[in-house]
Amino acid sequence: MNTELILKFLKDLSKNNDRDWFEKNKQRYLDSKQAFEDVVSALLKELGKFDDGMQHLEARKLIFRIYRDVRFSKDKRPYKTNMGAGFSPNGKLVQEPGYYLHLEPGNRSFVAGGIYMPDATNLTKIRQEIDYNSEKLEKIVNQKKFKSLFNGFDEFDKLKTAPKGYAKDHPHLHWLQLKSLIVSKNLTDKEVADKSFVKNAAEICKTIKPLNDFVKEAIS
Repeated sequence: MNTELILKFLKDLSKNNDRDWFEKNKQRYLDSKQAFEDVVSALLKELGKFDDGMQHLEARKLIFRIYRDVRFSKDKRPYKTNMGAGFSPNGKLVQEPGYYLHLEPGNRSFVAGGIYMPDATNLTKIRQEIDYNSEKLEKIVNQKKFKSLFNGFDEFDKLKTAPKGYAKDHPHLHWLQLKSLIVSKNLTDKEVADKSFVKNAAEICKTIKPLNDFVKEAIS
């Protein structure tokens, strides 16, 4: 699997993010897209060894489009400068926990997992589970390997105060304020280009699985 091919194309695209350049380099894009699909397929195979929900999925259906929706954005660049794929039982992480692979040059790649922006109903259920079974979540996030990979939950979107129905001095207020339950591990370009990349990415996902199980139980 040629991850270096993917990174090189994306690096060049970031410097030439326009339709003329893209059309002139369409074959390079198609080659990179196929290389990324090969990576996703190989990772999917590894995930299936410890997560039954991954066994029936098709790699090509998990990959996000490279074309940006610029209709409501001030940023009119037509293409993303990364390639990403979402792994969950119903595909692409829609209202369910799973894993996410993001390849982007400049040491911006990462592997992530958990649940992203659940709707109000599911977020309420997750907060209830945190409230009722905080010991279980504590055990997950305090595992040695988990702590070595992740620096707590990503806090890119959270409440400034306690959610409705919870005390401001709740012992796990920092979790209850989160609108997503996501952890991520950044990867260097060198780590992405390594021949063991897929197995290493799968190992990160395996460490995330208990968190996904916790979320799945909450919203089921």
